[in-house]
Amino acid sequence: MVVEISIETLEWQEVLIALLAELGYDGFEQEDALLRAYVPEQGFDREALERLLGQFDLRYAEQRLAERNWNEEWEKNFQPVVVDDFCAIRAHFHAPVTGVEQELVITPKMSFGTGHHATTFMMIRAMRELDLRGKRVLDFGTGTGVLAILAERLGAAEVVAIDNDDWSIANAQENIEMNDCNRLKICKKDSLIELSETFDVILANINKHVILTEMRAMEQHLEKGGVILLSGLLEDDYKDIENEAFETKLPISVRMTRGNWICLRMEKLS
Repeated sequence: MVVEISIETLEWQEVLIALLAELGYDGFEQEDALLRAYVPEQGFDREALERLLGQFDLRYAEQRLAERNWNEEWEKNFQPVVVDDFCAIRAHFHAPVTGVEQELVITPKMSFGTGHHATTFMMIRAMRELDLRGKRVLDFGTGTGVLAILAERLGAAEVVAIDNDDWSIANAQENIEMNDCNRLKICKKDSLIELSETFDVILANINKHVILTEMRAMEQHLEKGGVILLSGLLEDDYKDIENEAFETKLPISVRMTRGNWICLRMEKLS
């Protein structure tokens, strides 16, 4: 059995999807001002749900349903994502997208990182402004591998993609092979501390907690003159990130906003 949670909200849907995913919810349906979220019955934590929704002053309804194949359900509604005239992301069952500089094929699994989420969309848009030719790039928390794949397409000499989740590693590897990448390696790591290399560019589309914990390690693994792109952050997270960036001497040079989400560019000047 699975538990279906129905929440009436229009403004907070994308935020709630990200936060509920952290609580183990693995299926979502958006319908105007109604968000439905699904979690296996054994993983349903009512107290955690109520604490989360209490932050937004939201109520919910719940019911039990028979198991469903969420990947199959999602594939039915998965549509290509187009980021300006720069990059299109589609599934293997979609027709090719024309009129863009880059086209990536990403298998639509239940990981974030297809471009539909505002954070991934902004990371891709920010990557357009980077010259990655000949650079060494780290994708920290790679998920589906979409940012790492794009980095190679943009001319990176070497791309290292890491994640701490077995499902993400397997999904990213599948996408790497599908996009014929040959300068990209993926490995399972829990922290940047486990790496010995330094990089010209670090991509980190994760969440506030991990970013704050790992920012000093990012600085240590970044070459002088290097760039960090951060997302997975809400507007309310900005002040904490700004303070840590100041302490680690990584000034924020660009701030992008999409809905309630932000994407930041930081540079190592010395």
